Parts: sequence; C-alpha cells; structure tokens
Amino acid sequence: QMLWGENFGVILILTKYYHADMGKVLESSLWRSSDFGTTYTKLTLQPGVTTVIDNFYICPTNKRKDLPPLEPRELSEEAPSSRWDPLSSPPSALKLYVSADLGKKWTLLQERVTKDHVFWAVSGVDADPDLVHVEAQDPGGGFRYVTCQIHNCSAKMLTAPFSGPIDHGSLAVQDDFIFFKATSTNQTKYYISYRRNEFVLMKLPKYALPKDLQVVSTDESQVFVAVQEWYQTDTYNLYQSDPRGERYSLVLEDVRSSRQAEESTVVDILEVRGVKGVFLANQKVDGKVVTLITYNKGRDWDRLRPPSVDMSGKPTNCKPPDCHLHLHLRWADNPYVSGTVHTKDTAPGLIMGAGNLGSQLVEYKEEMYITSDCGHTWRQVFEEEHHILYLDHGGVIVAIKDTSIPLKILKFSVDEGLTWSTHNFTSTSVFVDGLLSEPGDETLVMTVFGHISFRSDWELVKVDFRPSFSRQCSEQDYSSWDLTNLQGDRCVMGQQRSFRRRKPTSWCIKGRSFTAALAARVCQCRASDFLCDYGFERAPSSGSDASTCFANFWFNPLSPPDDCVLGQTYTSSLGYRKVVSSACEGGVDPRQSPAQLQCPLLPPRGLQVSIRGEAVAVRPGEDVLFMVRQEQGDVLTTKYQVDLGDGFKAMYMNLTLTGEPIRHRYESPGIYRVSVRAENMAGHDEAVLFVQVNSPLQALYLEVVPVIGVNQEVNLTAVLQPLNPNLTVFYWWVGHSLQPRLSLENSVTTRFGDPGNVRVTVQAACGTSVLQDSRVVRVLDQFQLVPLQFSKDLDAHNPNTPEWREDVGLVVSRLLSKETSIPEELLVTVVKPGLPTLADLHVLLPPPRPTRKRSLTNDKRLMAIRQVLSAQKISFLLRGGVRVLVAMRDEDTEMPRLSGGFKLWHSLWSPGSWALGPPPLPPRKRPGRTVYAQMHNEKEQEMTSPVSHSQGVQSALQGEEFIDGTHSGVVLSINSREMHSYLAS
Repeated sequence: QMLWGENFGVILILTKYYHADMGKVLESSLWRSSDFGTTYTKLTLQPGVTTVIDNFYICPTNKRKDLPPLEPRELSEEAPSSRWDPLSSPPSALKLYVSADLGKKWTLLQERVTKDHVFWAVSGVDADPDLVHVEAQDPGGGFRYVTCQIHNCSAKMLTAPFSGPIDHGSLAVQDDFIFFKATSTNQTKYYISYRRNEFVLMKLPKYALPKDLQVVSTDESQVFVAVQEWYQTDTYNLYQSDPRGERYSLVLEDVRSSRQAEESTVVDILEVRGVKGVFLANQKVDGKVVTLITYNKGRDWDRLRPPSVDMSGKPTNCKPPDCHLHLHLRWADNPYVSGTVHTKDTAPGLIMGAGNLGSQLVEYKEEMYITSDCGHTWRQVFEEEHHILYLDHGGVIVAIKDTSIPLKILKFSVDEGLTWSTHNFTSTSVFVDGLLSEPGDETLVMTVFGHISFRSDWELVKVDFRPSFSRQCSEQDYSSWDLTNLQGDRCVMGQQRSFRRRKPTSWCIKGRSFTAALAARVCQCRASDFLCDYGFERAPSSGSDASTCFANFWFNPLSPPDDCVLGQTYTSSLGYRKVVSSACEGGVDPRQSPAQLQCPLLPPRGLQVSIRGEAVAVRPGEDVLFMVRQEQGDVLTTKYQVDLGDGFKAMYMNLTLTGEPIRHRYESPGIYRVSVRAENMAGHDEAVLFVQVNSPLQALYLEVVPVIGVNQEVNLTAVLQPLNPNLTVFYWWVGHSLQPRLSLENSVTTRFGDPGNVRVTVQAACGTSVLQDSRVVRVLDQFQLVPLQFSKDLDAHNPNTPEWREDVGLVVSRLLSKETSIPEELLVTVVKPGLPTLADLHVLLPPPRPTRKRSLTNDKRLMAIRQVLSAQKISFLLRGGVRVLVAMRDEDTEMPRLSGGFKLWHSLWSPGSWALGPPPLPPRKRPGRTVYAQMHNEKEQEMTSPVSHSQGVQSALQGEEFIDGTHSGVVLSINSREMHSYLAS
C-alpha cells in the first residue's frame, strides 16, 4: 500500500508479507520517504512493540495530517502470552494510531476498533475537522458507534451519537450521511443520520423485507442503496432516497450480485465519475445478464449501443435489439489496479471497460472498449483486459495487460484511445502488482511496482511522460462536446451541459488549471425529471402511461404522516417527486396543486413496550429500563397507563414523545406481566410484555439410577440450583438421538429397550443461563437387588443433596466389597432421596463362565452379603464420631420389588427364596406433600415464586405410582431444595 504526501515530497509505503495458502498477512513494515522516493526509512509505531499494520487512512480536511491514522494489530514482546503465532488465526483486537507530523511520530488513538470502519470528519458537515468516527468494541463484546477528537480520545472523552449497540462492521460515514444497522430479536433495522441529526429508520417500501442493504452512492444529498429483498438470492433491487435519505423508491430491479473475497457481496452497479447522475448496472433477468446505463440517476435505463466496427475496422454485425455492448462491473481485489471499468472525476465522459458484444454478458470475454462521450458511442481498443491509469485529466491513458506472466511493455494513448503507442518501462520483465500516479490530477508521472520473481523484493519503476510534451495547452488546443443521452436529448438532469477535450492533433499538457466543464443551460422540467414518490411505483406499460405513478396496495396517500400533530396541516402526495439532482425549472410539474389537509386527532397505534437491550429475562435487583414506543397516532393528548406487574402502577403524559425510559427493579424471581395502555379521545391501544426475573443458574445435577433393567421404567431428575419454578426449560437427550425431549418439569420417565451403556444428558435453560450434566446408565438383562436401611442417626446428618447420596453409596459398596471379597465394580449402592434415609444395593452378575452354567439360586454372594450385614460389620463414621450401621431393610418397611422378569432378593431371613411377583403395598410415609410420578387429572397450583429455603428437608416431595394394586417400581422423590419446578399436566 502506498500514499503520496502532497507536501514536502513525502511518500509512505506499507509492505505486507501475505501467505496465499493461509490467506493472511504474516508481516508488515511501514516505510517513509521525504525525498520523492529516493531514500526510505523504516518507521516504528511504538519502541519495543511488534505490529502488523492492516490499513491507513488519509485525512481529507487537514493538510497538517497528510499521513493518516494507522490500524495495526499490536502484540507486546514483553508479554510472551500475548505474542501472535503467525500460523494461528490473526488477533481480533485492532488499535488505531494517528500522526500529525507527516508520519514521524505516532500516537495511540483508540483500542479495539473495527478494521475499515474508521472515518475522518467530513468538511462542511462535521463542525470539528479533528473529529474521528469509529466503530469500536465495548468491554461486553458488543460494538458501538463513537466519536472523539484526535488530540484527546480517552474513554472519558468519547461521545456516543447512538445509545444502543450496532452490528459489527456496519458503520459507514459518507458525505452528509451516517449509516449503520442494529439487529435484535432476529430483526435487523437500518438507521441513517442526515447532516449529523438524530438517527432515524430508513423507510423502504413496506414489503421489501430486506435481507441485506448496501449503500451505492451518497452524492448531492441523495442516497442510492441496493437492497436484497426476501425473495432474492443473487440479485438486488436499486432504490433512491428523498433529500434526507429517509424514504426510498424503487428505480431498478434484479441487479446482479456475486460473492468475492472474504465472503463479501458485490453488486454490479457503478457510478460513472465525472458526470453526475450517470450509472452503469448489470441486470439479471431469466438467467441472462445485460448492461444498462442511466443518465438521470436511475429514472430511465437503456442498453449500451454496440460499435459498428471492431478494433481492426471490420463490421461487428451487432445491431439492436438483438445485440448490445455488455461490460463486466467487477471491483479489483487489488486496490492498486483498475477494476473492469475505469472512470475518473477529472476526466468526464471517459469510460474504459472490459466486456463483449452479444445478447448477454459472457464471463470469459473481456475485450476492452472505450467511450469519450459518456457512453453515447463506443470503440473497441484491445482484445484482452488491461489495467488502466489516467494521467493529466485523461490526456494520457496508460494500459498494461492483465496477465499472470511478467511484462516490460506498457501502452499509452494521448488522443482518448484513438491511437496507441508502446513503451518499454523496464529492461527486465516484472510481474506487475499495481500502478500509481503522483498526487494531483495534472501529473504525468507514474510508478509501476511489482517483482521480478516470487522470491524477490519489490521493484518500483518510475515512468515520466513529461518529456513527451513540449508545452502547455492553450484554448486553441481544445474542442467541445455536448452531453446527450442515448436518445440524443441534450437536456440531461434538467440542463444542457458541454465539456471540452484536447484535440487529437495537439500534443500539450492540460495542467493544474484545466477544467473540463463548460457552460450549462437550464432546461424546462419534463416528466423525465420526476420520480415516483414513496409508496408509489411506475406503471409497467411502455406506452404513454409509462411515466404514471400508482399507489401500492399497502399505501394510502391520504393518510397523515406519523409525525402529524393536531392543528397542523400536511400535504397529500400525488405520487411524484423531483429528481434531487435535476436543475430544471418551470415546464411540467406533476406535483402541482397537492391537497392541503388538516392533521386529525389520531388514535394511538403500534404501541410497543420493551426492555432496553431487547432482553425479556433479567436478574433480581437489576435495573430494568422499559422503553415505550408508538408508531402512529397523536402523542400530545395521549395518556399512558403503565402497570409493571409487581404492584407498581403509574400514569404518564408525553411518554413516547420524550423517549425517556421507565427505570424499575424487581426484587423477587417470577414472571411479571407488564402492560401499557395508551388512550386519547380517538381511541386506544395496548402493549403487553412478560418479563422473566430469575437468578443465573449455578449448579445442575442429573440424578438417575446407575443400573436399570431392560424395558424397566426409570426416572430422570435434574436437580437445579437456584430454583426457578416455571421459568426453566429442560432438554433431555437419551443415547445418540439428536432430537431432544423438552419439558418444563425437572423430571421425566423413560425406558431402555436394549442392554448396554446408555448416556443420558440434560440441559437446563433459564433466560440466558444454560447448564448441562450427563450420566451413563447400565441397562442389564439380569441383576439382584438388596434393600438397605441405616441407623436413624444418619437422618439428622442427611442434607438431601445428590453428591451426599452418591458418596454414601460409594462408601457402602466399598465396605461390602472389603468384607465379602466381591469385586467392587459388581456392587452399586443407590441412596434414595428423602427421609428416612434408605438405599438399594444392586448386585451385578459377573461375566458368565463357559465351563458351567451359573445357578442364581445358590449364589453364595448374597449369603455373604447377608452375613456381614447381620453381623453389623458394615458401618462408617460421621462428623462428631457418630457411627452409622448399615442393615437389610425389613420387608414390613418396604417389600423388595420385581419388575420385567428381574430376580430380586426377597427376604432378610430367606436368602434362598425368590420373589415371583410383588404383593400389594401401601405407600411409604414421608413428611411433606406426596407427588405422583404420573399425575392424575388434578390441576396443580400455579407456582409464582420458589419455595423458601427454610422449608428444607421437611418439605421433601415423594411420589409413588400404583396401577391396579401393584407397585410399578417407579419412585419419584424431589426435595424443595433440589426441585427447580414441577408442573402438573
């Protein structure tokens, strides 16, 4: 990257080492010359700091700051942990530096800025020429639009013209306008500010429903935008704004778009520089791409006329309406070569482009064509694409072939492309990387830069055309030409304009004082000087009514505007507005005699209430800012009744007029219904918002028995902290299924049809807080179950938490394994929730031996377990020396269960017997309320706040299911300290 300083012969060159395979810049250096490039000095932004510089920007308003702010990636060599490995992804933090002494010293201006979204003040618009517009990242990770002065850009001196967050990479400052977009709740809104006034929404036709929007032009206080609407994939529609950039009307449909480097989208629309109001666009219809030109800023479009002969003078046989000239409108990835079409402000009417003749644009054809009368007539000059550079106001046109082979010849023309000469700019062929001209439109000095081989350094070759011209041009060296559209009409944009060009036979320098524009004469207004107003469209007919504008079905021209105030008047649009840049006077005016109507008292419509930041979930004790907006209706006489759902009620006047938020704070978790009712004499409207107030989730534990039988019903319970009843959604995944099961309850039941290990995962989502836990369940064909109980002292030490139950189960299994010599992996003790403290011992079968069949009836393992439990050998100590004894549960306390054909240990005193079926059993009593695993059709009382901690263990919830007098084996136990929410269905 190279910049020329107009003062003192200063040149800045930014060199970058780009790794093509990795797609990134690995190194960069900044070089400065103050003797027109004879010698260079390497610059350092900060001593002891390594930088990778991305870009720099030149200040257009202050010549004391010729050299622009730099945008480097910075990595301190003093902190090894922050060094950048070039093989890894580039760091995202960008810093902004500024120099006010032609690049000698650099000062850090701002950290964490967005690349390519830094803008200098606009002369005549920004009051302070030292102002910088920046898109910067805030500490929370979002992005903001901020401004500051280059002399003081500390955090305290930053100004935020827009209070809310904006989308990353969306800020743009162009001429009178500032643009950005902001996305919230999956809805993107596009904002605009005219001459630094407040930001307003860009108003496109109601059902445009844009997926993307790109600013094309902002000339002459008018905005051209390309909009990809909801139904488009590879095309955009072109819209033109009113003078303030707020309301937009359609001017061209289906402009082609394409993807380029870094996934950016390029729309085939090009503003022709040098002549206001002229644009080129490629329209894609029925799969064919054709090139169109407009001379009145999109009001009318025509296809390009083809030349009658080719560059050899042979007939092209290309005649309308079947054949036209079509041009590629691509931007060059390399900023130091021209794109496929080249124009310049100081060379009006001169356009060179690559394309082809035919019925449509052909991608692989890139013949070069030129026009010197702004597209009225065209000539072919080359058979292949060339890079173009205009010198001396277009008096010299330089062309170098766009090729991947090294070159040493360039072509140039001094008669606007009528004839071409060649020049050997170097003795050794080089791969050309770019073309640059010295500052100033009058220059005849250029630089070709490139490399001899891919391993060599840059080669800079200076080409000076000044010796070819012996004198300055005089008035006798120029002729004039008139601007016309393709119909030959000289009244273009409301005036007749004439320009001058150097005669082909005059070899002279136009110089600094040359101006191309001659006199302009104002024309009378005609229909072509008027566009359709917002809400209207042109008639599709090409006949006499082609200029007629009709209202869209969704638009009522008689409706008062949104800002219409009672007692004032408004003008009803007749469907037309003048082209902003048209200078016509008198003549036809379809806007004449618009109706003046009184603003009526309008009822409030489109009332909205939201939380600043678009959140609907907040934390207890957090400040909440409620925003109330009203899209339509009177606001001065409207009263607003606000109910925040927790007992706060208030009446407001001018609530939507001032835009001030309502600040509130909810102390208790729950769901609150916020309502706003707006009412005046003409009617009323109401808006409702449900606010979730909940604390962030802190812990989630999935509780499930580690061993279960095939097709046996099993309960999955998510123990959550803190409790947020009715506010949490649970997602359950079983096995390899990608589709979760959703519930508002923290417990679900399921069955496993096949033996093996099955992973069960649960996620709990409450507001923006999400936690996950996972367990593996062993599903077996057969296993043995021994019911256990503990001495009553354990109940006083039972906190009823999953971790405590798991630890008790592990110690019991470990002690039993030690006393019985049964492998510990075959013993699984599961402590049940609730009080009294009970457990089930799962005795797993060892792998079968191939030598003989195992006799489960005579299994000595169960006898060994009975013996050590009966002998009171299984015990452990609690805090304070309390010893807890483990014993087998008496069948009167809880009978052993049989389910799905599983063989269970039945009796404490009959180890050889096996239960073939469970007898009827009354439910085991527990303190607190009973909840069944499968609820009856009884409506559960609504839970609006969590159970208090003081209820503790005493409010344990225990559920058991009974079907036809038999026990199903499914037990659901939920304690108030564990349970998040339980909704009965």
